[in-house]
Amino acid sequence: MKLSKLKLMVAAAAAALAFAAAPEAEAAGKRPNFLVIVADDLGYSDLGAFGGEIATPNLDAIARRGVRLTGFHTAPTCSPTRSMLLTGADNHEVGLGTMAEALTPIQQGRPGYEGYLNDRAATVAELLGDAGYQTLMVGKWHLGLTEDRSPAARGFQKSFAMLQGLHNHYGENQNEAWAAIDEQSTYREGRALTTYPKGAYSSDYFADRMIGFLKQTQPDKPFFAYLTFTAPHWPLQAPAETVAKYKGRYDAGPEALRLERLARQKALGLVRADVQPHAPVDVPAWNQLTAAQRAVEARKMEIYAGMVDRLDQNVGRVIEALKETGQFENTIIIFLSDNGAEGGLRDAPGAHRAKGAATPEQLKAVGFDNSLENLGRATSYIGYGPGWAQAATAPSRLFKGFTTEGGIHTVAFVAGPGVVGGRVSDAFLHVTDVTPTVLEYAGVAHPDTRNGKPILPLEGRSWQPLLEGKVTEVRSATDIVGWELFFQRAVRQGDWKAVYLPPPGKRPYDARGGDEGRWELFNLKDDPAEAKDLAAVNPERLQALVAAWEAYAEKNGVVQRPAATVAQGR
Repeated sequence: MKLSKLKLMVAAAAAALAFAAAPEAEAAGKRPNFLVIVADDLGYSDLGAFGGEIATPNLDAIARRGVRLTGFHTAPTCSPTRSMLLTGADNHEVGLGTMAEALTPIQQGRPGYEGYLNDRAATVAELLGDAGYQTLMVGKWHLGLTEDRSPAARGFQKSFAMLQGLHNHYGENQNEAWAAIDEQSTYREGRALTTYPKGAYSSDYFADRMIGFLKQTQPDKPFFAYLTFTAPHWPLQAPAETVAKYKGRYDAGPEALRLERLARQKALGLVRADVQPHAPVDVPAWNQLTAAQRAVEARKMEIYAGMVDRLDQNVGRVIEALKETGQFENTIIIFLSDNGAEGGLRDAPGAHRAKGAATPEQLKAVGFDNSLENLGRATSYIGYGPGWAQAATAPSRLFKGFTTEGGIHTVAFVAGPGVVGGRVSDAFLHVTDVTPTVLEYAGVAHPDTRNGKPILPLEGRSWQPLLEGKVTEVRSATDIVGWELFFQRAVRQGDWKAVYLPPPGKRPYDARGGDEGRWELFNLKDDPAEAKDLAAVNPERLQALVAAWEAYAEKNGVVQRPAATVAQGR
């Protein structure tokens, strides 16, 4: 009798504890999963949902189900963008004031220019892991090469990472011959160095690994998955059967493609019907090229399209895995490109690295072959150049590497639970907003300290009210957002933007020589193409924006050239 009574008391106590814990468990069960997908150098209009002709049905379906963010902005290049995406803080404060590959003597050793993600900010993975999330990462890291700067050291419980900014998409460049021209890529599985399976195509393999991680997750705990493809970053390489789908599609040249895409963007309501695009620069007329030159150029774009197509196919595989495991309906999907389309001329491995152009003997050692018949295969090495890039960034000005809209205005969309979809938002948004958005949806407050050390506050703004249809903007007309990279500058307040560029013809990452550029002024509401410089007619507005940029630079520790001469409207 006493034993039965004791059992009843224990059972009652257990029931009471279970009841008390139930609301917390229920809340935890309702916390959303997150899948953040980053494409590498994807053009603004490459996807069908953004005006492109490339077959991207999987991404298009997510974009149309969610909110297409036509006012989204990043840094001009990849690693600065990724540092802000993962921390919600400015890249100049968290270690990527410039790319590690582009550090100049006056920047080396300065705070915020470490060339890796420093410890001043917490990553979203660290904060979500602290809150009980499972954290997964597959793909390009580009935020540190050493074990203590790896994804595993920055909050990702499971990871397979390509550490540098680029690699051979078939894993060819993992030997001494590639190291000799400073083009060897390295990989980590968790904290340990590993190898990439030679012959596996990057988008296929990264999707495989992420699917494997997702299938290993505990169903009673939410996850944050960070899938960072290296497509369509150069070198342009893709499986032959995918490239073959686009044979002949681009024989009319980049200007014809630019006009096609711009017309579709207008028809989709992504661009105003009266917008006049910025004229392309450094693009020879198609009819001035020889037949052989046109064949090579068209082939480049066919391969590029194949890379985007294959990326989309693999996103579809990941989505199908989420559905098979019952996780899809509770997963918020954030998709973005890390910067504008790449317009640089890339024609050989090693040509743009610190060790300089490779010798013929070195190129032979790596099997380099840029013959027309071999383009797109593992031993070829090309980019698609400024013509195709500006077809992708239209109506905007220029492309990756510049602080103009073509370099920083990129494709993005969000879909999932809590998102009122089927919409297009032109709100001005920034990559620093991703972390605060994820944290708010997860119900995780951003702390002032972590592990007893102070961390930087968030610079970005949560998109939750925008995605839920409660507001149309997340920033006020007086808020300031600044950019700087390769000594180029930009600052935005409301619809107004000021841009500082080096002189025409000077490569954006060339930090040598004097500072001979000038500030320009644009009203992006009236002129999203940055085609009409208003500096001379509105000098007061320009002066105020330049002052705002100087304040931004001071606050974030931006290193400027000594004795720089910066003309306003000159």
